[in-house]
Amino acid sequence: MNLSRACLRVLASRCSPVLIALLFSAATTLPAASQSAASSACGELRNPYGPFDYRKDKDKLAVVENSHFTPEVEALVRGVSGPIGAELNYSLRAFPNHPRILVALTRFGEKMKNPQPEGLQFTIECYFDRALRFVPDDTTARLLYAQYLVKQGRNVDAAAQLEQTSRIAGDNGFTHYNIGLLYAEMKQYDQALAKAHKARDLGFERPELKSTLERAGKWQEPPRQ
Repeated sequence: MNLSRACLRVLASRCSPVLIALLFSAATTLPAASQSAASSACGELRNPYGPFDYRKDKDKLAVVENSHFTPEVEALVRGVSGPIGAELNYSLRAFPNHPRILVALTRFGEKMKNPQPEGLQFTIECYFDRALRFVPDDTTARLLYAQYLVKQGRNVDAAAQLEQTSRIAGDNGFTHYNIGLLYAEMKQYDQALAKAHKARDLGFERPELKSTLERAGKWQEPPRQ
């Protein structure tokens, strides 16, 4: 994901280290699986504009990012033509798996201390449901959902999301590393250590996860083959 320097400054000031790590990481018709499950408690996915897959439909982003998900909305300062929640709702109906909007959504809920702040059509958790119904193989959206569940104290549910993410991550060392960061945040250190080793084996290595495990007294080098 390519983020501008301005975006990075916003993330650095407002996101946890786990979310920053995650963020440095379809089209107009719904996939068949999404069509069959489109009518859920969290609403129909079909939309006058979209839904579009953030990973593939970059050419459709301008309508959302220029007119609805502006820097002021992302910073939770003010909406463009209505409440902040309404701008986030429009944006996520168009791009259910847009990672920066999902981050802003969770921060909005924390700021308002409400699972469905003013302007949102659905609960915050519903927007994650919608994202994963639409693109169940999007590991970034799934990791952001797991992070949200951790913050809600729902570690069992978060672990289920991490297990599923791990199954679809394949040989993506970056994703396995971020799974490890979340396991460490949950204090599930054995799983975090295994992911640290796996990420390194896949050629992805950063110091944060190892440092976290060292501070917890849980770091070990893998056994020699």
